[in-house]
Amino acid sequence: MAAISNLSIDQGATFSITIGVTDTTGSARDLTGYTGRAQLRRSYYTNSNVSFTVSIDNPVDGEIILSLTSANTTLLKSGRYVYDVELVNSNTLTVERIVEGIVTVYPEVTK
Repeated sequence: MAAISNLSIDQGATFSITIGVTDTTGSARDLTGYTGRAQLRRSYYTNSNVSFTVSIDNPVDGEIILSLTSANTTLLKSGRYVYDVELVNSNTLTVERIVEGIVTVYPEVTK
């Protein structure tokens, strides 16, 4: 089952967060051979989405970086969204959801 983690994003600002993935013993999980994907949507039932950039720069440390450019966040309307992050094993093509939650986008004043 995926962990729950709620996020806050400032509209118009660059967004980046590092997520640590651990195994059942609490040790960093080796993500060699995995890719990641993540999206946010207004609700679970809408087709429209924004994809996060997902980077696994150092897979041995089990860290995933989610990011959105300021151009991406400028296009988001303020309010609540849902998101999740999935890992795809490139060898077996299995998909695992590792984290999910609510994203709150706070409106930008300075434009």
